[in-house]
Amino acid sequence: MIYLDYQATTPLAPEARDAMLRWLDGPDGTGFGNPHSPHRMGRQAAAAIELARDRVAALFPAGGKVIFTSGATEALNLAIRGSAGEGAVAFSAIEHSAVGDTAKAAGAHHLLGVDDQGLCDPSQDLPKDTRMVAVMQVNNEIGTVQPTLEWHRRARHANALFLVDAVQAYGKIEVTGADMIAISAHKFHGPKGVGALWVRDGVDLGEVQTGGGQEHGIRSGTLAPALIAGMGAAAQLAAEQVAEDAQHIETLWNRARELFSDWTLNGSEEARWHGNLNIRRDGLDVARLMSDCRTIMFSAGSACASGSGRPSHVLKAIGLSDKQAKSSIRLGFGRYTTMDQIEAAAEAINAAAKEQL
Repeated sequence: MIYLDYQATTPLAPEARDAMLRWLDGPDGTGFGNPHSPHRMGRQAAAAIELARDRVAALFPAGGKVIFTSGATEALNLAIRGSAGEGAVAFSAIEHSAVGDTAKAAGAHHLLGVDDQGLCDPSQDLPKDTRMVAVMQVNNEIGTVQPTLEWHRRARHANALFLVDAVQAYGKIEVTGADMIAISAHKFHGPKGVGALWVRDGVDLGEVQTGGGQEHGIRSGTLAPALIAGMGAAAQLAAEQVAEDAQHIETLWNRARELFSDWTLNGSEEARWHGNLNIRRDGLDVARLMSDCRTIMFSAGSACASGSGRPSHVLKAIGLSDKQAKSSIRLGFGRYTTMDQIEAAAEAINAAAKEQL
């Protein structure tokens, strides 16, 4: 099988797996301690969590704290619900549903437009009742990179908090300019089931889930040392390999663009993370294509919304028709993808598409 769905999840790094094993039981059977217990095993587990916290924090701006969560969805809920007050949440039309649905459920909300390249212009008007602005740094479906620094300035000028979904950016490009930033470990070669919310110093959050008062008294619940240790190892590896990874992905992108030259690219080519190739062929039956290419793991849209039968709200937001949106595929590649895999996948996908068209 060839795996080309890096936006949905990434392969677990061997270094992350090794870091996790110590805290599942350990070579001497003492690695399973509760990190909130005062005895030796608890203190050891707590120390592993703090080491991981430092490693995760190293890729965030200075002057903030890392709150571990079960993933980015919980982190985004914590940011939106935990900062609740008078006013509305303004979010871009291509945000993940973890932002859009949560903002709608939390109360008043406003939609920020994007252009046909998938970019959200920070010069557009913000309604006067805006208390928070949410613009993701790298879109999960089309890979467009938003001007988050400019949006942060815009939000501050409006006396609003700025929230960034950096799930697809963290560990790949510099994450800057925000009041709160959400990430998920399994999107940068860490384990599933753990993520974090970075909160700038001076930003106050209320408890969303109450209980034991863990994680700065903001997010209660027993932490998972194995998952967090794996996340920390993945973050450290990402920091060490960021330039090498970027060069490898750029090489794959250039070759993929050649191999799919007769497909139409969805979203900006320049303001984009090049590990995301979202393309379309008008008239293509994507369900049939995926069946014909069942040994290649790729996506017809966002994995989180697969099976809904609805066209992608992201592709609709950039002006595509229902038919165009439903004739689009997303190929995601990264650190462990080889050139041979890209070429073999392109040959199979192009051949299957040609049979249809």
